[in-house]
Amino acid sequence: MNCLVIGGTQFIGRHLVAELLKGGHAVTVLHRQPKHGFGRRVKNIIADRNDPRAMKAALAGKSFEVVFDNVYDWKRGTTAGHVEATARAVNGPLHRYIFMSSVAAYGDGLNHHEGDALAPDDAPDLYVRNKAMSERALFRLHQRIGLPVVTLRPPFVYGPVNPIYREAFFWDRLRAGRKIIVPGDGRRLMQFVYVKDLVTAALRSMTEKNAVGHAFNIGNPQGTATNFELAHMILRLTGSKSDVVFKPHPGPEVDLRVPSIEKASTLLGYKPTVSLEAGIAKTIPWYREH
Repeated sequence: MNCLVIGGTQFIGRHLVAELLKGGHAVTVLHRQPKHGFGRRVKNIIADRNDPRAMKAALAGKSFEVVFDNVYDWKRGTTAGHVEATARAVNGPLHRYIFMSSVAAYGDGLNHHEGDALAPDDAPDLYVRNKAMSERALFRLHQRIGLPVVTLRPPFVYGPVNPIYREAFFWDRLRAGRKIIVPGDGRRLMQFVYVKDLVTAALRSMTEKNAVGHAFNIGNPQGTATNFELAHMILRLTGSKSDVVFKPHPGPEVDLRVPSIEKASTLLGYKPTVSLEAGIAKTIPWYREH
């Protein structure tokens, strides 16, 4: 298929482009830079996805069968208006518009199912608000103009090439001989998904005809851990002798963003393959090299 990957040069997009090429698909990446590192097989479009006019101009005269919308601008925020403008600017024949959302769109909570309400338009956290509103905008387009949208809601994504300062925070401290800090009493529960498992789910969303019009939680029950468990797992896998220390948490201790993946398992045939421990073990060598 002829695929457009919006934000294809960093973390999730970078892994996605590699897998699309392996599958023999035609790939174009859209980002703000004049070139990318994928070679001649991958076409390049330069645009700022937060600029609707620039997006419309950049996509004029081009058509795609599948769009993977992965970009979120962490400095400025990417709003529902930006996302809707992008979806409207894409020319068809479009078979899928796959939007990378987040379980953050629900707000905090355990065992979220896709039928649960998303966060309100006035949610205090900008990222939560933007993801929830963007999904609502896309599903309205699905109802009104038949946009073949699929939204994916992962928890914390980790793995090689991660530009977000998550797992590297721990490893930087260990390299410096410092202690690992755990907030509160360490019992705060979170779920992580390995980036390549998430990419596999995105590819399944592209080909499963019954996926259109649906949202899917893409997590991993084997990737669920408390902060305390995660800290000791990292110490064990790195062979570090550093200590774990607890620091007071400024807010209430609540369970955070642990989704149910039953729907993705049933409809997409999604099965996570990498446990949290195995995923961290795969990521450490990349961190040490880079």
